[in-house]
Amino acid sequence: MTSPIRVLLVDDHATMRAGFRMILEASGIDVAGEAATGEEAVARAAELRPDVVCMDVQMPDMDGIEATRRIVAAGTAAQVVIVTTFDRDDYLFSALDAGASGFLLKNAGPEELVGAVRVVAAGDALLAPEVTRRVIERHTASAPAAFAGPADPSAAGLTERELEVLRLLARAMSNSEIARELYIGEATVKTHVSNLLLKLGARDRVAAVVYAHRHGLT
Repeated sequence: MTSPIRVLLVDDHATMRAGFRMILEASGIDVAGEAATGEEAVARAAELRPDVVCMDVQMPDMDGIEATRRIVAAGTAAQVVIVTTFDRDDYLFSALDAGASGFLLKNAGPEELVGAVRVVAAGDALLAPEVTRRVIERHTASAPAAFAGPADPSAAGLTERELEVLRLLARAMSNSEIARELYIGEATVKTHVSNLLLKLGARDRVAAVVYAHRHGLT
């Protein structure tokens, strides 16, 4: 029997933390602890070693972006999901630069919050649908200098299965969703993703998604 996902909730509003706790615990996710400030979040993450940190942005003493940066830099296994009221580009890109694995708006439904926690706990990245296009556009604009990949996708040597996986990545599917779509194991999906990133010379999944969009593979 697998252990439940352990989550640290970080928000300076106790009512918001209580609401998130109720939603997550009703879905079998363990809320290991809470924090009301950025500094407290960093300390609690080191103490509790959660699988996922749900992180607010605007908080006293240290904002969620800096807290995320410190948690990631500490080398813990915790994946950070930014959960904020504010759909702002500066928050979005600063969070991703700080090492966050996900970005979700607080107006998301309960099932989206639970899904986000499960996705990042599994090692995938997640972006709210509202912001995915902006991330792709930014990376597309900067990618020619940072990552171009093979000019012709056929020259990358991707297998038919790897191409299928790449197309599904470009549809913002997680590894578990790809596994269900293709009727294969999740471990097999991870192997395909690793192989196609290597063949494309892509640093991460976002770069691979940008490549797929640029070359009409979606």
